[in-house]
Amino acid sequence: MSAGIEAMSPRKRALMASGALRRKLRAHGHRLDPLVQVGKGGVTKGVLAQVAQALFDHELVKLRIGTEAPVDRFAVADELAEQPGTQVVQILGRTILLYKRHPQKPRFEGKKDEAARPRGGRITGRGRRSRTASRSSRPS
Repeated sequence: MSAGIEAMSPRKRALMASGALRRKLRAHGHRLDPLVQVGKGGVTKGVLAQVAQALFDHELVKLRIGTEAPVDRFAVADELAEQPGTQVVQILGRTILLYKRHPQKPRFEGKKDEAARPRGGRITGRGRRSRTASRSSRPS
């Protein structure tokens, strides 16, 4: 194998499988502020406890890795992904987005999510017709 493929394998291994859930989590995570920060002590028991509590409270947590952290961002992601039920959604720069499904009240998966999802039809926003509909209704 080439060195480029070996270098990419930890990155791919750390992320959750692609799909609709991952896209939705990335969209929700965009507006979040980091709740946990990894500093010069690295990933300690305290950081792991903080991440576990934040995941239980919020399901989706953004974690920031400080510039003084002694570990690589992919090593941090691998260590966090080893925790039971925790999945790494995205690694973007020094920011990691983590997800763990809530055992009683999941926000992003399950029946509640399916009920909130619009059924059928195309959403065009603000009650306007889509461009294709407005063009086809014009007189020739």
